[in-house]
Amino acid sequence: MSELGQLLKEARKEKGLSLDDVQEITKIQKRYLKAIEDGNYAILPGSFYVRGFIKNYAEAVGLEPESVLQLYRNAAPAPENEPVIEQPIRKRRSGLRSADRVNKWLSGLLMWSFVILIIGLIYYFVNVNYKTDESPSAGSEEKRITEKTDSGQTAAVPPAADSHSSTDKVAVPPAENPPVQEEKPKPDVKLSRTENGIDYYTVSNTDKISLEMKVTGDKCWIQVDELLGNNKKDTKEAKNIVQGETRSWDLGHSVHVLVGKANAIEITVNGTSIPVGDLPNPKHFQFELQTAS
Repeated sequence: MSELGQLLKEARKEKGLSLDDVQEITKIQKRYLKAIEDGNYAILPGSFYVRGFIKNYAEAVGLEPESVLQLYRNAAPAPENEPVIEQPIRKRRSGLRSADRVNKWLSGLLMWSFVILIIGLIYYFVNVNYKTDESPSAGSEEKRITEKTDSGQTAAVPPAADSHSSTDKVAVPPAENPPVQEEKPKPDVKLSRTENGIDYYTVSNTDKISLEMKVTGDKCWIQVDELLGNNKKDTKEAKNIVQGETRSWDLGHSVHVLVGKANAIEITVNGTSIPVGDLPNPKHFQFELQTAS
């Protein structure tokens, strides 16, 4: 059974409807409804009718039609000979030239700033060393005090000993500045774009994706796929989880997440809460790990 069929079947059962009930509501033959749930699109009359049947089925069981149709588009084969839209090359080239000029200007500014910084450091250390080496002359002549004796002769009186003579002083080494520890940047999770019904997020300043999902509604279908590259993936979980349940993973690659009922779940990535909306419709997320090269 496909993801689309599983989602429609779960929604139908939650509303307490049978295939006969849905046939009565939508006027679609029961065998076609069963084929949609089983993912057997080959027996349906054509892609145009398939989309119409899926839309009517989704509306009958209370799901958002466009999100359900997006699941069908992802599962159906892409049409051949699709037109290729040419990019506005001229505009892009002019933008690249402007960016090159800005980069050259910034490079020059950084180079001169570095030179000025080096000169300033040299001046500072030379000035500090000069002041440290400069000290009062140790060979200066001390004045002697003379006193007259009873015989009229003068006697030299040595100067009084200073209570703080240089021999009593202890050299105190200058205190060393403790090394400055650089703070590790916090993980950054940002929405980069939304394409084909998928919200793409970039996760940077970390070497792993810490994903946590908690069901706040009745129950919710989840599927977590770790993207290993070269069109390979590792499905970590694909099941219904009930209210109050929490699932968490630490993943070393990018990850794709599908939830069957967006407003019934909370998603957190590396401590950042991800907006899921307030509609009970399926939703796709892709979290792309940006590692330092």
